[in-house]
Amino acid sequence: MTQANRRALYSQEMLRLSTELADHPFNESAKLKGEARSRACGSILRLSADEGAERSLIDIGLRASTCAVGQASAALFLHSAKGRTVSDYEQALSQIEAWLSGSDAKPEWPGLDAIEAARAYPARHGAIVLPWKAAIDALSPRNQGS
Repeated sequence: MTQANRRALYSQEMLRLSTELADHPFNESAKLKGEARSRACGSILRLSADEGAERSLIDIGLRASTCAVGQASAALFLHSAKGRTVSDYEQALSQIEAWLSGSDAKPEWPGLDAIEAARAYPARHGAIVLPWKAAIDALSPRNQGS
């Protein structure tokens, strides 16, 4: 990756976003937990949350072992994740994956313009989708206490 490409990918906004995760620590005692891993880059993201109305996520915390792109994506996830349901996360994940694969249709999830430069780097795509996958995992039937 050239210096110019690095500057385009790791913008000031992306780097600023990547530091926000410190304000949302993973909570070991939370009722719901989910995890997602990227096969492409080895990134791991763990999500903790409590259950809100209609089986939504509230009080979300994250533990990310990802690149700055993955951390920025996780911060964007956190900005709009509270109170959403599994179907919301599944719809967003589908839209984001299509967008990363070259679709011109922008995902409805707010703020993704901040990481748009990462679309040109397929090796980063796996890290970008981790928060949505971890949220879906946290809301999976295995976490329903049955």
